[in-house]
Amino acid sequence: MPVRATKRGDERTPLHGDFDVLICGASFAGLAVARELAGSGADVLIIDRYEIGERQTSACAAPTEWLTNLGLGASIRQTFGELLVHSPGRSYRWPLPFTFSTFDYRTLCELLWQQASAGGDVRFETAKVEGITRGGDDHVVHTDRGDLSAPLVVDGLGWRRVLGDLDGATVQPPDARLSRGLEIHPDDPNPPSPDLTLFLDRRYVRSGYSWSFPADGELRVGVGSFDPRYHVKAPTLALAEAEGLPAERFQGNWIPHELRPATQNGIFFVGDSAGHCLPTTAEGIRTALYFGLACGRELRAVIEGRRTREQALAGYGAFSDRHGRAFRWLLKVQDMVGHVVGRERLLRLILSTVSRPWLVRPFFERYLAVAPPDFALEGTPPTSDARASVAA
Repeated sequence: MPVRATKRGDERTPLHGDFDVLICGASFAGLAVARELAGSGADVLIIDRYEIGERQTSACAAPTEWLTNLGLGASIRQTFGELLVHSPGRSYRWPLPFTFSTFDYRTLCELLWQQASAGGDVRFETAKVEGITRGGDDHVVHTDRGDLSAPLVVDGLGWRRVLGDLDGATVQPPDARLSRGLEIHPDDPNPPSPDLTLFLDRRYVRSGYSWSFPADGELRVGVGSFDPRYHVKAPTLALAEAEGLPAERFQGNWIPHELRPATQNGIFFVGDSAGHCLPTTAEGIRTALYFGLACGRELRAVIEGRRTREQALAGYGAFSDRHGRAFRWLLKVQDMVGHVVGRERLLRLILSTVSRPWLVRPFFERYLAVAPPDFALEGTPPTSDARASVAA
């Protein structure tokens, strides 16, 4: 895993300043917001506890078209046109109406950063966000290096929703609407299966699923539980043993599976902090990019004088809310999966039924349409320098 590069000791100098836009969090969602602000003339600062691309947070896979439409194709490691689903006693192979690709986390983040920073008006600093004081015109974000202020503040810090609250509703596990995931990343040039694979097997988890995602010489193998009270380390070790893999390079996270307000108290929330992670599949990368782009476009409209901050908050909040029906649909599917994984005869019946091609294709087409790849082609493209850098 990457060595932590966060500033330490004498390098950890005080950090203060006033900015037009302050983006807290430098993973997929935060970088997507910044990408839309490249060349806008705004004074934009991104802050994160870690250096860009330093800390991988997921199995890192997404629909291929999303990656290519954003100019991120150089990060792709392996591409798949089918999904292999294992259940006790039987396996099912589902042809997909689109391809899915695993990618290198650091490379993708660096490519997004090149696009965001090419215009010279977006910069990055490492700092740990500790809280916020909300004001009328500007908000003050408190970090371990000092206070930063901006009228436009974005929280892309993850499920903890550091800069917001839910009017008394908890977002802390194990009571929040969160799933729990853990995976290992062994190097394996000869994986047990070359396929993008899911396991629906109660030996590993009764309410959830397990996975194996090849990534060109590396495997991402893990277990996800829809019930946050269910620990997943022992099941992950059991899966590794069953697949004949060394249990090494662990990476885990909490995964939101319910939408949260995308705006609150004048703050914009993107990615996991807004619950922008699809239930059932726990796919959060595509949605982080999707909602990050939408947020960035609203912010750019403010910078260019086409909207007020209040109009941008209302527009972005409404955009996120319009996806509520799709998220609720997938949450119902998740609840169904959670109830049938431990009931083998019922699971077999359901999988045999839904594995028919005339059902698989429309399901995945509808699933892709929740955050369609064409959205990446809209808005303001990266500067010519950024496009050239990506192409190189």
